[in-house]
Amino acid sequence: MPVLTRLIPSPVVVDISRGALDDLAGLLADQRISTNGKLAFAISGGSGAALRERFAPLLPNASWYEVGGGTLDDAIQLADAMKSGRYDAVVGLGGGKIIDCAKYAAARIGLPLVAVATNLSHDGLCSPVATLDNDAGRGSYGVPNPIAVVIDLDVIREAPERYIRSGIGDVISNVSAVKDWELGHEVRGEAIDGLAAAMARQAGEAILHHPGDVSDDNFLQVLAEGLVLTGISMSVAGDSRPASGACHEINHAFDLLYPKRAAPHGEQCGLGAAFATYLRGDKDTAKLMVQVLRRHRLPVLPADIGFDPDEFVEAVAYAPQTRPGRYTILEHLDLSTDQIRDAYADYAQTIGS
Repeated sequence: MPVLTRLIPSPVVVDISRGALDDLAGLLADQRISTNGKLAFAISGGSGAALRERFAPLLPNASWYEVGGGTLDDAIQLADAMKSGRYDAVVGLGGGKIIDCAKYAAARIGLPLVAVATNLSHDGLCSPVATLDNDAGRGSYGVPNPIAVVIDLDVIREAPERYIRSGIGDVISNVSAVKDWELGHEVRGEAIDGLAAAMARQAGEAILHHPGDVSDDNFLQVLAEGLVLTGISMSVAGDSRPASGACHEINHAFDLLYPKRAAPHGEQCGLGAAFATYLRGDKDTAKLMVQVLRRHRLPVLPADIGFDPDEFVEAVAYAPQTRPGRYTILEHLDLSTDQIRDAYADYAQTIGS
């Protein structure tokens, strides 16, 4: 009988541990990604510069490039600067903006990318997408998966706690996003990939039911693994569907309507997931999400991130426009502004202030 299988695009190396960066050159050489350490590092001017001082002596053949920001122009300039260096790989060392710029630059010049996260703020570190600001606002660009992901838990602990907590909200939102995907399958016959859905859902459930917090190495390990698995689930699915539903539509609406006031990505996604789950009628799961988000000091009401109820209602009403063609509980219910306002009042009363 024939054996049927499929290849899953995923990193060759995933190293999540304390001190993982101390032997980055050896790890890449062992995996034949770069046997001589000829690497192009993309870093920020802040924390990245400090990490350069710490790790440059361990990587004498590497070149270091400071990234100005998280725009498409920044990524193109980075690619232009790197393209004549004859490197083995590009290393994105930093937070989401740096890694996304490095992803795009590496794809543009045809080199593999090594993602080295310095915080756990969102699931983009291992996804096949680079999210970059452009003249139209913000765009998502398809790129290859990182060939390696390295997360040094000692480095993560040096990041501001808010940016670690943000990743919690992003991973938990998977639970809501998968429900939206299943809704699209039930109502519109949308194809659903069971493996991708399982990976994303289990990553979210692992955080939702973990008793630890960001002071606990085991919790950080599970969070980092959840972010990596979420990125791989998007590769398996071929798009962001396993991790992006109404929760992310609400997040994008905040970003577009209030660009100067928007909170970190994962904070907005966690809030969006709790509200979307409530709209779906699953009050028990919504209450559990709220309980866990509050325990991790993440927002569950718009006031927690500086927005009033009317602004939140406006964001929810606008949210479906951020992902045309995507079917979530928001498109399914097609609520009027007044209905969203009433639903929010019920949500706020149910979860308590």
